[in-house]
Amino acid sequence: MAEQDFPLIFEHSQSGRTGYSLPEMDIPTTDVDTILDERYIRQNEPDLPEVSELQIMRHYTALSKRNHGVDSGFYPLGSCTMKYNPKMNEDVARLPGFSHIHPYQAPETIQGALGLMYDLQTILEEITGMDTVTLQPAAGAHGEWTGLMMIRAFHEANGDYNRTKVIVPDSAHGTNPASATVAGFQAVTVKSNERGLVDLEDLKRVVDKDTAALMLTNPNTLGLFEEHILEMAAIIHEAGGKLYYDGANLNAILGYARPGDMGFDVVHLNLHKTFTGPHGGGGPGSGPVGVVKELSPYLPKPLLKKENETFYFEETRPQSIGRVKPYYGNFGINVRAYTYIRTMGAEGLKRVSEYAVINANYMMRRLQDEYALPFTQHCKHEFVLSGKYQKKMGVRTLDIAKRLLDFGYHPPTIYFPMNVEEAMMVEPTETEAKETLDAFVDAMIQISNEAKEEPETVQEAPHTTVVSRMDETTAARKPVLRYMKNEE
Repeated sequence: MAEQDFPLIFEHSQSGRTGYSLPEMDIPTTDVDTILDERYIRQNEPDLPEVSELQIMRHYTALSKRNHGVDSGFYPLGSCTMKYNPKMNEDVARLPGFSHIHPYQAPETIQGALGLMYDLQTILEEITGMDTVTLQPAAGAHGEWTGLMMIRAFHEANGDYNRTKVIVPDSAHGTNPASATVAGFQAVTVKSNERGLVDLEDLKRVVDKDTAALMLTNPNTLGLFEEHILEMAAIIHEAGGKLYYDGANLNAILGYARPGDMGFDVVHLNLHKTFTGPHGGGGPGSGPVGVVKELSPYLPKPLLKKENETFYFEETRPQSIGRVKPYYGNFGINVRAYTYIRTMGAEGLKRVSEYAVINANYMMRRLQDEYALPFTQHCKHEFVLSGKYQKKMGVRTLDIAKRLLDFGYHPPTIYFPMNVEEAMMVEPTETEAKETLDAFVDAMIQISNEAKEEPETVQEAPHTTVVSRMDETTAARKPVLRYMKNEE
């Protein structure tokens, strides 16, 4: 489709056209000056386009057709768990008792909503094996920081101010070392071994009396389960540190394994991943954090509690790290996650992991002869390929990702994890049909053949999208972040 089929709305502007109708002001305009500080009163009319409602609708409808989402196509974005978002979740989240309440309402007037949150906390405690869960953190990285701040508070409460290091595997999510740094720790890398797992000898080398915690994703970002997790937990605990679980990959182990049973002390979950909250636009996310009993006093306040069938917020928590988000988390995502969990049930959640693992292994085995497979053992919910064979033919992993757009697929995560050359991390999730998996695999095989026979086809991709390949260096260094009015 040609770019001219999507003209920018600003170029449609004609003086006098209106696409909205606002109610009359219910206060005299002469009172505005007494209500608002003059710094907040606009002196000149904003330079906005003047268009009709029909033009606005066509503009945004056209823009929506440019977007790729899980409702419109396959989205194998590794480590992000872009599974289908059931529409029942949306219906429940829009019930007036959930959507029309306000955070400032008195707790006695929203007991139903608080009851849902309390039940969700209890369910997540059971799923993770933790003693207490808070729903307050807004997303995964926020949950990481919250968990690390609790670990820091625990050590300091015990007079242990010298625990300044957080150990992070070289295959970890990029947010892990970033969260450790923001929480005031020094991130220390532990290497992976030849099988893609944490090297126990290197772990023993980096652990010392300064170790505050080990941050670990299990299965890790290579899609591999850490076989020696109990031994790793023992190493950290014997050194006086805590074990932190990055829950981004929980979709692989639901109903089969619990972080608490592996020896983890802190867990964060991504409700917008494993439990089908929608992604996109920077949120909303939800990153609940669970802790063992020893760390419970440090949870953010207020903490939702129950007494005599009444739900309330416990504000008096002297050892709490304090509030980490206005109000109490992203309530709408909590409702969606709760609906999903109750709909699936315990056996349904277990099957989620079964199908996610089967789908990933099926795709991996079909592609292992066309692309390099750095780790050949069975994977869990995702797997990592390498485009190093294609790179020798002049086709980079970035080119492969661009070419996939021509087939109508969102590319997998590329160049991550960084300990795999030309990495492509593929996560099909459990919600995709075999026909979809086969079609994606066939596209990947065709691209591999093109790299051998007509590499320029891949190098110049995409060919069928509204916007062709852009100058990514200029886009990164000199981004245009706002509309620049054409003065001609």
